[in-house]
Amino acid sequence: MTLITRRAVLAFGIASLLPLASAAAPAAPYFPPSGEWARKQPAALGMDPKALAAAVQYAQSHETERALDFSDQEATFGARLGSMPTRRARTNGVVIYKGFVVAEFGDTGFVDPTYSVAKSMLATVAGVAVRDGRIGKVDEPVGQRVQDGGYASPRNAQVTWKQHLQQETEWEGSMWGKNADFIGKAQFGAGERKPRTLGAPGSHYEYNDVRINRFALSLLRVFDKPVPEVFQEQVMDVIGASTTWKWVPYINSYVDLNGKQVPSVSGGTRWGGGMWINSWDMARFGYLWLRGGAWNGKQVVPTGFVKEALTPSAHGPDYGYLWWLNTKGKTLPGLPANAYAALGAGSNTIVVSPDHDLVIVWRWHSGNSAEFAKRVIAAIR
Repeated sequence: MTLITRRAVLAFGIASLLPLASAAAPAAPYFPPSGEWARKQPAALGMDPKALAAAVQYAQSHETERALDFSDQEATFGARLGSMPTRRARTNGVVIYKGFVVAEFGDTGFVDPTYSVAKSMLATVAGVAVRDGRIGKVDEPVGQRVQDGGYASPRNAQVTWKQHLQQETEWEGSMWGKNADFIGKAQFGAGERKPRTLGAPGSHYEYNDVRINRFALSLLRVFDKPVPEVFQEQVMDVIGASTTWKWVPYINSYVDLNGKQVPSVSGGTRWGGGMWINSWDMARFGYLWLRGGAWNGKQVVPTGFVKEALTPSAHGPDYGYLWWLNTKGKTLPGLPANAYAALGAGSNTIVVSPDHDLVIVWRWHSGNSAEFAKRVIAAIR
């Protein structure tokens, strides 16, 4: 055996004993810094550029029928309690694949109401409350910590944080001039309902913004500060969001807090106000959840809470903690069972597909948000 051959064998023997971690270890996920988000060509990430372009063309061609000037707001939802913009953007969106921007279209920087996507943001604030011990367990009665009269009746005293998160409280009462029964066309527009007998708290699912607004006020109480301040400090600043978003209160949703009048916000824009935000900040929020509630080494939302939030409730239509789920394949037809979404009127949507490392923001569109997502997924080779 020559000297060269012996050295080669020895080198191979040593190398074979070394750990292969450097070759096998997955790359750490990318987290965009504030003010920027890295872009990559679709082909560089294994996507078919033509198929992705076709998916975007589909999304662009499916504009919502909602009025550009919000002139249909009161007919749809009833008498307003808060302000509205003078106009909205056209359909627009962002596609985040493996952490990088692979597509965007429309005016993605336009700050618009995102309607009930704000509910998923309230769920995130609740997760922070659990993390910080401001809520002990989600199945504890809210009235144990919130004693402002909202949970004083025998019925309402049974309501838990979890029931609020799953919209199963059967809470009885009114908030900011709107009654939880949703009866009356003037107050509730096309969303008015027929009278029904309330069940026990935790026995019935009902999508109900009055009860969500009670939930938002309860979060204010446990934090002892307005929810938008908590959301900014504990969530949006951490994920590098812009300073353009705003959580707009109703004109009458102010409460006394330590001798100061502060706003309590809503879980949507049904009666005006609500979360006004651009598509990039929505994408960051969706990406936080895709990464299991963590951002660049910081656990913003506890992992246990994230898991619970993405577990179907007992009575809801595939609903978690103010997130729409797809375990039955009906909410997002054609997407994996573990896909989920924040859905707002308009439509304003964030779709998350963990199986594909994918976040899609699609705003002011018609049709099911899964249709765009399916076309994006088809472009993944």
